Amino acid sequence: MKTINPSLVGRILIRGVNWIGDAVMTTPAIGAVREQFPAAEISLLANPLVAELFSPHDWVDRVVVFDRKGRHHGIGGRIRLAAELRQQRFDLAVILPNSFDSALVPWLAGIPHRLGKRSDGRGWLLTHRYSATNETPGRHEVRYYIDLLAHFGISGRATAPYLVTTPAEDADAAALLAAHGIEGGNFVLGINPGATFGSAKRWYPERFAQVARRLAAEWKARVVIFGGPDETGIAAEIEQHMAGTCLNLAGRTTVRNLMALIRRCDFFITNDSGPMHIAAAFGIPLVAIFGPTDHTGTAPYSDRAVVVRKEIDCAPCKLRECPSDHRCMTMVTADDVVAAAMGLFRQIPAREARS
Repeated sequence: MKTINPSLVGRILIRGVNWIGDAVMTTPAIGAVREQFPAAEISLLANPLVAELFSPHDWVDRVVVFDRKGRHHGIGGRIRLAAELRQQRFDLAVILPNSFDSALVPWLAGIPHRLGKRSDGRGWLLTHRYSATNETPGRHEVRYYIDLLAHFGISGRATAPYLVTTPAEDADAAALLAAHGIEGGNFVLGINPGATFGSAKRWYPERFAQVARRLAAEWKARVVIFGGPDETGIAAEIEQHMAGTCLNLAGRTTVRNLMALIRRCDFFITNDSGPMHIAAAFGIPLVAIFGPTDHTGTAPYSDRAVVVRKEIDCAPCKLRECPSDHRCMTMVTADDVVAAAMGLFRQIPAREARS
């Protein structure tokens, strides 16, 4: 194991991962970098959506946007990005993704110390390597990133995902909800029916609506539906099933808006998704519905979360689209989800969890 002397490191580049949920799960590892190198300037290189997640964040000094579809597109764009990074004279690159591309750019930028996992034929691009022989079956992704850095002697006290919103963002979220009649004293039930990886991860709009109606009646809750620009159709179906007794914000929020609005929720019902991990990071009690994905590695990393799933032979298949009858999701009923939510709520009153 090769370690890094903190006294030799003044500027650190962390190459962030590419999906919002995965990025949330890297935050304890980023906290370890911050703790191990307290005097260093830490920059995070991330795509535009993940960049928003960390703008701001207590453990990151600066965010550098990797514009894969714009100025950094293709080979020429990667060379341009490397040249931009070279000018900033980083001492250390912490490469969290496992792709060849994510290691190539720091190598092209001439960053002298480059640590990451040996995979995808990129070992020669790294100066410090974490081998697949160190893998632990069934390990959660949060633990993977912590263990990755611990292999290089980088460790810290953070063990759970951590995000921040600003007072201004929280105030804007409160104002938006108030404009639709949802006041500070109202119980807010968040519904997140989307999932960006593929349709196989999505439970059904009519069942989300059934759950929302029943829990709203039980808790005297106001229902808010979340979703990205590609999930407006699903959200509209839920809104229709609920006959307008909800606030549909799908496609109307930025990542920062979404974070502040989720933080305001008292309870959250969701598919396996980025917003699920955001809610977990803020300690919002939640029920997560899993089908084709592996809950052992990507379940919400929180003691205020319950996973609802069915044990069937073909799951987890990790496919984007179901090639058969989608039984991993069809077998999950509204009764299952309501029962899980009620059970968790009895253990952890939502207002206590959010305070």
